[in-house]
Amino acid sequence: MSEHNVKTQFVVCINNDNYSASLEVRKIYQDIPDTKAAEHHLIRVIDESQEDYLYPESHFVTIELPKAAESVFSLSA
Repeated sequence: MSEHNVKTQFVVCINNDNYSASLEVRKIYQDIPDTKAAEHHLIRVIDESQEDYLYPESHFVTIELPKAAESVFSLSA
């Protein structure tokens, strides 16, 4: 399956230890698919610097947004 066909996923930050300038606890981020990062238990998100970076997946929890909210949080909107 191509990464472009992967359903858009969102995560909420639950821990910003060692990344307090880059991540906000309780903030919703869009998960940018990265299969190589996932193999190393990392997740790619656009952080507070407005750039995409890798962070430990343990710092996030996947959430499901209502359809109406997905367009607001989606990077492609």
